[in-house]
Amino acid sequence: MNHPEPDDLPAALAQARSARRPGPDTPAGAAVPAWPGPPLALPDAGPADLDLDALLRLSLAAADGSGRLRPASSAGALHPVDTVLVVGDGCSLPPGRYGYDPLRHRAHRLGGPADGTPPGLTAELSVTAQRTASHYAHRAWPLLLLDTGHAAALHLAARALGSAEPVLCPDGHGAHATALATVHVPPPGPASPTPPTPTPAELLARRSDPPPLPGTPPADALLAVLTTAARAGGDDLRWCAAVGGPRPGLLEAAPDGAGLRRTAAGEARPTLAAWAAGQAWIAGAGAVLLARGCPADADAPHIRRTHLRAGYAVHLAHLTARRHGLAARPVGSWQQADLGAALGAPPGRDWIVHALALGTRHADEENTP
Repeated sequence: MNHPEPDDLPAALAQARSARRPGPDTPAGAAVPAWPGPPLALPDAGPADLDLDALLRLSLAAADGSGRLRPASSAGALHPVDTVLVVGDGCSLPPGRYGYDPLRHRAHRLGGPADGTPPGLTAELSVTAQRTASHYAHRAWPLLLLDTGHAAALHLAARALGSAEPVLCPDGHGAHATALATVHVPPPGPASPTPPTPTPAELLARRSDPPPLPGTPPADALLAVLTTAARAGGDDLRWCAAVGGPRPGLLEAAPDGAGLRRTAAGEARPTLAAWAAGQAWIAGAGAVLLARGCPADADAPHIRRTHLRAGYAVHLAHLTARRHGLAARPVGSWQQADLGAALGAPPGRDWIVHALALGTRHADEENTP
């Protein structure tokens, strides 16, 4: 079943950021909620209908029998996000509420439409926390929020299909009490020119590349990734990239957006590897995009907003990286990662929230003669 966030989200985040290690794995439970009623195939869309079959295949549907491979990233490939489809007029399903099964790509009717249901689709995104907590234990809640932000890939799928501008609401609870975010996709209409507008093939090809990810990205590619993340991440987050090479340090996009500027000198990647649950391969990544903010005294709405935004922004940055031929892998678990304090600022104000490791070569190319 779906679970709302904990009563004390700031305390849960403080625990996740601590050095305490998770215990042994526990059972993850079912990969999909036990939605009632028979599974319904998603019908073909009429010429004026929103094509829910294509929309969900490009955003949430599993591509393999295990359910691990999907267009949206997830910590440990555990995929805790559950989706209720609130269907209004102008869709390929009759109006009503449906539970979505991403493993079988089927919908289960939960009830009729409520009064005031808008035309098109409103996807309510919630989580089954135990799926992620089964492996990450007390480190789970920031990962659950980041995963929900990644699942808002539905927003990009709508753009890829030429929908009228979808509305992403990652800043608070959705219409249902357990929803962490909602995405509203209107029926077909004038498409928005707002970038990025990915192709369906790009969305289906997005994968988290296995480490190592060596090779420093070119400046133009790194600037494009930073710019994409900053545009999508909202006002509560700052973005930088840790690079190595002959001049290691932290880079940001210049205020005029025309290039990169150095904000700190020195090799940061080994420290990042230690902070990221000891993932040693990060020390050899070509670059590490970092979302930073969410101070230690942040309240629950601020924590929710920044983590959802960070997950969504890193998802977009991942697609931008792929467009520039880079290998990329999201990194969501961070402990004691007070970047501001490490740079000499007051402690507790500038924590790493999410990251994207980048390289110019994929792991499988390292062994190519």
